[in-house]
Amino acid sequence: MLEGFNEMDALAERGFVPGMSKEERENLARSENLAIRISNIANMVLFSAKVYASVRSGSLAIIASTLDSLLDLLSGFILWFTAFSMQTPNPYQYPIGKKRMQPLGILVFASVMATLGLQIILESVRTMVSHENDFNLSKEQERWVVGIMLSVTLVKLLLVVYCRAFTNEIVKAYAQDHFFDVITNIIGLVAVLLAKYIHGWIDPVGAIILALYTIRTWSVTVLENVNSLVGKSAAPEYLQKLTYLCWNHHKAIRHIDTVRAYTFGSHYFVEVDIVLPSDMPLQEAHDIGESLQEKLELLPEIERAFVHLDYEYSHKPEHASTYP
Repeated sequence: MLEGFNEMDALAERGFVPGMSKEERENLARSENLAIRISNIANMVLFSAKVYASVRSGSLAIIASTLDSLLDLLSGFILWFTAFSMQTPNPYQYPIGKKRMQPLGILVFASVMATLGLQIILESVRTMVSHENDFNLSKEQERWVVGIMLSVTLVKLLLVVYCRAFTNEIVKAYAQDHFFDVITNIIGLVAVLLAKYIHGWIDPVGAIILALYTIRTWSVTVLENVNSLVGKSAAPEYLQKLTYLCWNHHKAIRHIDTVRAYTFGSHYFVEVDIVLPSDMPLQEAHDIGESLQEKLELLPEIERAFVHLDYEYSHKPEHASTYP
């Protein structure tokens, strides 16, 4: 709590939030774009390698992993498009910005991945019921499949470490996808080897395990991003920081009626109601409210702030429909 208050005091005294300089932020943005490009290129190359492994093995588990890589390319395009859209503002058609493009893109991404998982389950069950799960790998095919899958897994593991170093949500989505690929590649390879040396039914079972993991992982992602779109309130600790900042903004503030912060995409919208003396000139009251709005919008988590000025706080809430 004290750390949060110190941060607000620094904002009030210096006029900016202590942190990275403009040059550092630009360098970070370039690094994030580079991470996205590297991920897309790697997905294209690794998809080609896994197509070859699928043709070589005929394994349903490997094919499921390859279809996942195909959707990685589609999902990568979706995430790239959302990042590009957010960087090209249009104040006339999108007056409050495009920050909600980010969770929306991730929602589309997650929905596609979950759909893939359901399709794999259906195909695996059909294969087991029809007893079409017998396949044999020659020694040469086995070497090719193992070599390709291990190489793909190693590259994906390196990309996980690289992308997790960033705080950007889109890059973090790539990191999650790369980690998911590491898991699916390992399960797919183990399923193929067990199916070869023990019994063929292990291959579709491995594909079902991959599918269930897919659905579970991306269902969690969907729920997280739905919360960011429906206007969920910020944590009490964050509201406490905002209240502290508002109260210490100007000595003329008599009372703080309301402080709200709720999700609007990846950032917060903030609504603040402050009470000023009833005889204060409009010009002075306006300057106090506007400077508070500008100060709130300096916080990196806040997309927009709205400051309402009032002369008393005993009236009913302006937006009565918000309350039960």
